[in-house]
Amino acid sequence: MYYTYVLYSREFNKIYIGFSSDLTNRLLAHNDSSNSGWSSRYQPWEILYSEEHPTKSEAMKREKQLKTYKGREFIHKMVKDKITPPLL
Repeated sequence: MYYTYVLYSREFNKIYIGFSSDLTNRLLAHNDSSNSGWSSRYQPWEILYSEEHPTKSEAMKREKQLKTYKGREFIHKMVKDKITPPLL
């Protein structure tokens, strides 16, 4: 099983889109202090959204879709909904 995921850095208001066969360990890797990649600058990360896919190619295809303009609109709406308190 593979996952397409969206991480969110609340502190920096950044998103990261990726795919993995092990979502839990991938999140730990993104938040590891020894991580020297792009995502290390915006720690801590939390999982904002994930989808399960039966094959790696399907997960990669969905990752590419989420990285398009329409995909990022979808993600930014989730971010806005997540950080905006509900109306009473």
